[in-house]
Amino acid sequence: MSERIGFVSTRFAGTDGVSLESAKWAEVLWSYGHESFWYAGLLDRDPAVSHCVPEAHFEHPENIWINQRIWGRYERDPLVSRRIRDTADYLKSTLYDFTKRFDISVLVAQNALTIPMNVPLGVALTEFLSETRMPAIAHHHDFYWERIRFSVNAVNDHLDFAFPPRANNIQHVVINEAAQEELAFRKGSASLLVPNVFDFEVPAPQIDDYTKDLRAELGFAPDDVIILQPTRIVPRKGIEHSIKLVEALKNPKYKLVISHDAGDEGYEYLHMLSELAEESGVDLHLIGDRISDIRKTNAAGEKMYTLWDLYPHIDFVTYPSLYEGFGNAFLEAIYFRLPILINRYSIFARDIEPKGFRIPLMDGFLTRQVIEEVRRLLEDPAYRAQTVEHNYAVAKRFFSYPLLRRRLRTLITNITGLD
Repeated sequence: MSERIGFVSTRFAGTDGVSLESAKWAEVLWSYGHESFWYAGLLDRDPAVSHCVPEAHFEHPENIWINQRIWGRYERDPLVSRRIRDTADYLKSTLYDFTKRFDISVLVAQNALTIPMNVPLGVALTEFLSETRMPAIAHHHDFYWERIRFSVNAVNDHLDFAFPPRANNIQHVVINEAAQEELAFRKGSASLLVPNVFDFEVPAPQIDDYTKDLRAELGFAPDDVIILQPTRIVPRKGIEHSIKLVEALKNPKYKLVISHDAGDEGYEYLHMLSELAEESGVDLHLIGDRISDIRKTNAAGEKMYTLWDLYPHIDFVTYPSLYEGFGNAFLEAIYFRLPILINRYSIFARDIEPKGFRIPLMDGFLTRQVIEEVRRLLEDPAYRAQTVEHNYAVAKRFFSYPLLRRRLRTLITNITGLD
């Protein structure tokens, strides 16, 4: 029996992990005949199956006003409590509208009951599910206790109530083992582990007519070796290690490229990286202004490329993050059959490394052995091919759509009682 499934979040747009993984879930659910519908404050889904409520977005002015008064302090003004309550009541009414409009039978909360970017939305969702007893899946990507900025707050009552809630009509899903343990310890809630996945059964896109001139468009010579850091420019991404790696390789043809912009956490880190690259003699290219969610042209008439347009032109990927909830960029590199350097962040060490990938690994710093392994992957085509094919096979076994199909079938059966 098919279900009409409503996905709920603050945003379903762009290339953030929540938007990408929710689209994969919808694709797999569709293969079982389940229809998907979308509720968020910002949406790039088909308007015919979407319900946009601007107040649900974390950047809505009302939510920004609330956030400025609840984080980094222990007391909150009664006015803040009233505005949280009023916004939650309004959002709850829109959830009723959404589920009635599309005749929703199952709700999937995508990180909206996990990280408190929009506290009123979490409260609204929790109350809605308590009132309707609708079967629900809460897909958790980033818990609030994993982020220092939420440790001092004036909304512990709401965090305990809604992030996530305790309810027997909600099936919890986490993306790594540490989150599974912490959820059980802090909330007494069992969960199913569903890692991020890629469709390794389908070959990655290759260079086409639109992207064949990408290297020239972005200012690279045909024989340049492009080393990609496919992340935002924020301190936890460890980009200084990528700069030091390229410096240690001592080849002027090796170019370091950062695909995303700075700004999420200020620009001081970007300035530090620019100075470090200059001092280290590393040719650093910041191309965030040429990377978009979709192919288009910018105001200057220049082509804009997607991240997946970029990957077929890349020679090596660096991913020296200090922390990741899972690591979609890792799977992307494997999917495009690219060698990658990893800093052994805790989730990688526990959930991914034991699967048997062959990867140069840092433990917080570069060693001569790691540098030489990277050099070999760049300069020995046979060794490189053997390595990336091995990694592709491992990822196809552990992080591909068949696993997601099995887990989603289990989830739907658990919450609906229907096979």
